[in-house]
Amino acid sequence: MTGHNFWPRLRWTLLLAGAWSVLGFLVVPMLIVVPVSLTDRNYLSLPEHSLSLRHYATFLANPLWFASTLQSLLIAAVSAAASVFLGALCAIGCWRLSNGWSAAVRLLMLAPLIVPTVIQGLAMYRLWAAAGLYDTYAGVVLAHTITGIPYVIITVSASLAGFDVRLEQAARGLGASALDTIRLVVIPAVVPGLISGGVFAFIHSFDELVIVLFITSREIKTLPKRIWDGLQDRIDPTIAAVSVVLIVATLLLLLADAWIRRRRAQRRSIAAGPIAIEPQGRAA
Repeated sequence: MTGHNFWPRLRWTLLLAGAWSVLGFLVVPMLIVVPVSLTDRNYLSLPEHSLSLRHYATFLANPLWFASTLQSLLIAAVSAAASVFLGALCAIGCWRLSNGWSAAVRLLMLAPLIVPTVIQGLAMYRLWAAAGLYDTYAGVVLAHTITGIPYVIITVSASLAGFDVRLEQAARGLGASALDTIRLVVIPAVVPGLISGGVFAFIHSFDELVIVLFITSREIKTLPKRIWDGLQDRIDPTIAAVSVVLIVATLLLLLADAWIRRRRAQRRSIAAGPIAIEPQGRAA
């Protein structure tokens, strides 16, 4: 190996080693939860004598865990739908204007990703208490909608970046109104962004804990909050089983989103395949 090729390969090898090390640092702690959830003991530990599924059975049979799961699913579904609707309107509006004001609005709507979650929770606690939304389903849905909108804006804006503006111009030229153009031309083109944004907003709402701790008390017990209370009261291995369920559900949603996007891309590539052009005959 010559010196000319040695240093670039060394840099590339070190870069890959660093990337895999960071990935392992993030993933390995989650994998530890799997054997802990299969423990045969009554406290958090690795299995001692044999593997056991009784903590998963406890999670499925316990009405408190079941009620918290239903609460989280309901709140996540409603807030994700609201985030998709509002985020899509904001992304399309900013894309349509494309000026300084639209850039400022987009930056403002992305603020929940920039401001620390603790500060958001404290601010929402003061405002929600004054507005009568403290410890209510409406308050949690509103909070998760606000924090879920940035995910939809990012994904829809990415889809709009590859949108052919000539399609919109052609629709307007054929007499379609602005509303019909958005409904029949723009929105179908950004469906992958809407689906991805909805998935990310749903996962965010389903797993969110910090804001829920600030704006709820006794009435609302989402699944992450139930896990938090379990860690405070007593260390129950059922918490590990619930954590595994959450990890698997999140991975399945992400895989489903990737599969849908891939299938849609394949259909679009097939639909936009090469068009055979017949040679024209010679003019008489």
